[in-house]
Amino acid sequence: MKILCPIVALLLLISLRTQAGENVTPNLPETIAGTVTLEADEMEQLTRKTMAGSAIAVVLYGYTLTDWWSQGFTGRLRVVDEGWFGPDTYAGGADKIGHTYGAYTGTRLLAQTFKGYGHAPSSALRLAAATSFGTLLAVELLDGYSKEYSFSKEDLVMNGIGTGLAILIEKSPELDNLLDFRLQYWPSEVVRRENKFSPVSDYSGQTYLLVAKAAGVEALRQYQPLRYLELAVGYGSRGYRPDEGVLARSRRIYFGISLNVAEVLNDTVFKNASGSRGRNITSSMLEFIQIPGTAILSDHLF
Repeated sequence: MKILCPIVALLLLISLRTQAGENVTPNLPETIAGTVTLEADEMEQLTRKTMAGSAIAVVLYGYTLTDWWSQGFTGRLRVVDEGWFGPDTYAGGADKIGHTYGAYTGTRLLAQTFKGYGHAPSSALRLAAATSFGTLLAVELLDGYSKEYSFSKEDLVMNGIGTGLAILIEKSPELDNLLDFRLQYWPSEVVRRENKFSPVSDYSGQTYLLVAKAAGVEALRQYQPLRYLELAVGYGSRGYRPDEGVLARSRRIYFGISLNVAEVLNDTVFKNASGSRGRNITSSMLEFIQIPGTAILSDHLF
């Protein structure tokens, strides 16, 4: 459940990011000398509320909607060696990629939100990284003191990788235009039998994809429909839930071609709606989500 920290608020953060872009507060310098303006005060209030809200949402989710920490806490920190991507690990490594994806998504969405509030890009990115990684670190520590879970150094490392990747891409417009890190989810057979939708814990339904977009390459962008295509590489695991005994455990590396749905929609549905809320929300979602059926993938089992 720990990987849900930024994911559980994904749509909320996308909404905040969009609304922030409509905020009238202008961008402010890194440091403000003299008196603090009303705009700056409003910006800081919004920032504090967003940072606190992100952390509180995760804690409330854990206490009310899952069995997270339900067994109480101990007086000592317990550390566990979970392994990485081995065949006998908890989820074959899919949970580790999930940590990376969660930290990456949270950092990027918060960075855009804070910029919309009026923070300079570098300041917004620092705040976003601290909020995302800090929340995940706090959760990991709480797990370490809980009776049911333990502190995982592997999770912490993957959280750091996700935060670092987000910082790298946020600082480079060229990389941002070229690369997306997405989750494709289609409920696994056992989850469909239960009539549930569990994108966080249903590892057999998850495929994590890193895609390189033709639209992000100037020499290719001018050619249609070539600019709508992407090269994708991904990872997923299957059969690791205890109730999936009929499905053999496997770890899978994916290679293939995917469709840049955001680019298609921008050239069709949103062609005359540049800057609209609908276009901004849709584009934001499609940076992090791969719609099932929009990628042709071959897998290598190991």
